[in-house]
Amino acid sequence: MDWANLGFKYTKTDFRYISVWKDGEWDEGILTEDNRLSISEGSTAIHYGQQCFEGLKAYRTKSGDIQLFRPDENSKRLNDSCDRLLMPQISSDKFIDACKQVIKANERFVPPYGSNASLYLRPFVIGVGDNIGVKAAQEYIFCVFCVPVGAYFKGDISPVNFIVSDYDRAASKGTGSVKVGGNYACSFYPNKLAKDRGFADCIYLDPQTHSKIEEVGAANFYAITKENVFITPKSESILPSITKKSLIYIAQNHLNMKVEERDIFIDELSELKEAGACGTAAVITPIGMIEDEGKQYTFNGGEEAGEITKKLYKILTEIQFGDREAPEGWIFKA
Repeated sequence: MDWANLGFKYTKTDFRYISVWKDGEWDEGILTEDNRLSISEGSTAIHYGQQCFEGLKAYRTKSGDIQLFRPDENSKRLNDSCDRLLMPQISSDKFIDACKQVIKANERFVPPYGSNASLYLRPFVIGVGDNIGVKAAQEYIFCVFCVPVGAYFKGDISPVNFIVSDYDRAASKGTGSVKVGGNYACSFYPNKLAKDRGFADCIYLDPQTHSKIEEVGAANFYAITKENVFITPKSESILPSITKKSLIYIAQNHLNMKVEERDIFIDELSELKEAGACGTAAVITPIGMIEDEGKQYTFNGGEEAGEITKKLYKILTEIQFGDREAPEGWIFKA
């Protein structure tokens, strides 16, 4: 494979894990070569959006080992999503074991150390079975598959530009804080509008006042103030990013920075010297420019990632690829 030019796209790998919940319990689960699911036409996942998913990565270290980055946090977040949609939880042991089985069965797809690529795992839960009423399903499928991936946005650590959207990503008391498909389906149209105008994606504001920054496309937002404070939005309609949680720790404990999780008003943009999008897929993507109502705000000149963003990216990826000692509990050997 051309490891250096993978991008973020689907590749059929050898095996995926599937487990079925029926009669009140999950079965043991199996690995299968079939990448097609056969489900009832009445499945709640199809009609009512009763489904959720996760994203996490496995990394090849310099010694050749393979390690997972904070899968226990993904397990917790998946269960939060399941709770919100009245779907059965998956134990952390089952979740992590499923991920490890998929990694081992597809080891030849784990990119080599030094390629700056990784193995992306996509666990998901869907409501299935013969249903028609608007209610929770009686049967569910838990699946984990994997694909080798490179950078989510073209250019890796190079800055990209965004535009503020007039559309809402999620309601203030809706499902914005959990990882469900509906949050993403509704973003397709605003994303297309942004790309048609030459931007990488759009920035969503809070649904109540349209005055505060919430998310950057499918990623969390962070910024560095001119006083070197790491700031990131705080809202009940933002998905809690595991990458952002890790960056907060790194900023505080490695860079000795002050961190603030708070409202970030759109009219504060001129007071920021660096800005970025962060998430499992995006890792860290520096923001070069944000356009809002025709006005453009540039960060760090718009052509290169800022110094603090570079440091955050370097420390985070060194931990993920095993080049730096990780905080306790962050790394799980596959």
